[in-house]
Amino acid sequence: MKTRDAAECLDEISESYKKMDSSEFSSYIDDMAVEHDVCIEVLDRYRRSVYSCDAIGGCLIHGRENKTQVYVTSILESKERQIRYKIRNIRSDCDMLVFGCTLGNSDNPEGFLLLNSAMVPVGATVMIIKRQLMITTLILVVLAFLISLYLSKWIARPITNITKSAEKLAQGDFRTKFDGRGYLESQKLAETLTYAEKEISRVDTMQRDLIANVSHDLRTPLTMLKGYAELIRDLSGDNPVKRNEHLEIIINETDRLALLVNDILDLSKLESGKLKLNPSEFEIKEKLEEIISRFEGISEKMGYNIQFASDGEKIVHCDVVKIKQVIYNLINNAINYTGEDKQVFVRQLNTAEGVLIEVEDTGDGIEEEKIKLIFDKYYRSENHKREVVGTGLGLSIVKAVLKLHNYDYGVRSTIGKGTTFWFRINE
Repeated sequence: MKTRDAAECLDEISESYKKMDSSEFSSYIDDMAVEHDVCIEVLDRYRRSVYSCDAIGGCLIHGRENKTQVYVTSILESKERQIRYKIRNIRSDCDMLVFGCTLGNSDNPEGFLLLNSAMVPVGATVMIIKRQLMITTLILVVLAFLISLYLSKWIARPITNITKSAEKLAQGDFRTKFDGRGYLESQKLAETLTYAEKEISRVDTMQRDLIANVSHDLRTPLTMLKGYAELIRDLSGDNPVKRNEHLEIIINETDRLALLVNDILDLSKLESGKLKLNPSEFEIKEKLEEIISRFEGISEKMGYNIQFASDGEKIVHCDVVKIKQVIYNLINNAINYTGEDKQVFVRQLNTAEGVLIEVEDTGDGIEEEKIKLIFDKYYRSENHKREVVGTGLGLSIVKAVLKLHNYDYGVRSTIGKGTTFWFRINE
């Protein structure tokens, strides 16, 4: 590197000599000597010193024992009119580079340029750099270890806190708080777990309510079954009229039990994905009229009025059994919650996207924040009427069937005016 640097410096000064005047060249020589850490001597054609710069001290071209004239003679004797020597300087015990060339015309030179550069002790420098590198590396390794230890604790702290909170949640403590402060990812994880905790707590509460409701629904018919069976055994066994009346009640309560069990089984199959669809083509208006006719007994006995409006015949392609179950559950739900006028409206609207089915009641309506809960299998309204047959799982089955068909569905409700449930059978 020193040899190449010295050679480039010699060539650059030789070229610049032709382009500069004396004052510029003198300043230029000084700058080059400092920049490249070299000694420079410029002689005229009579071998007299014209410009001189001793930048390193103890060189071979300056001082009382310099060999400038010897080097000039060597330049003139060489074919290339250049010299490039590597010489040991006995005084400084250091290798020196001595480069020289003519200035101007090589055959009739206007002057001579000599340059002296010290060869630094590369071996010693390398050893020093190695030691420094080892020390620096050790310091950096220690610093990196300490920083990584601190960062690992800082990163792990929110995860540790979240883990402890999760363990409390697993033990059933739904009041635990998830602290994810520290960095964005842990904070998002804490927020997600907090949301999951609220949902689990809500589902747990609703599940307990469901068990209580189902237990009540099971206990009531079972109690009636036992009571009327005892009446038949003890009192009405020999009275045909009373016996038939009591048997009819037993049959009705048995149907109520069967309906509850079937709804629970259907919902379980739908949510587990084990129930498969069997699509077929059928006339939707005909099926709507058939389902509405099943409520004639309730209508006559309790005074309910189901009004049906249709846009006409329309062939649809879906699972007829499941869609009939959806429509039946929606009408049954409307009867449960309709107003004092006991009006229920069923509409079939034929559109370009498919067939829109709407079931409307005239009840109290549903509050906005509760609309998203009504399809939940663990949710049951306080306004449920026991005199109408139902299990409280009808809307959950509606949701599961429609999702399985990939049909759009929804609810529109106005407080004090009523609620409309709708779904669309796609073309």
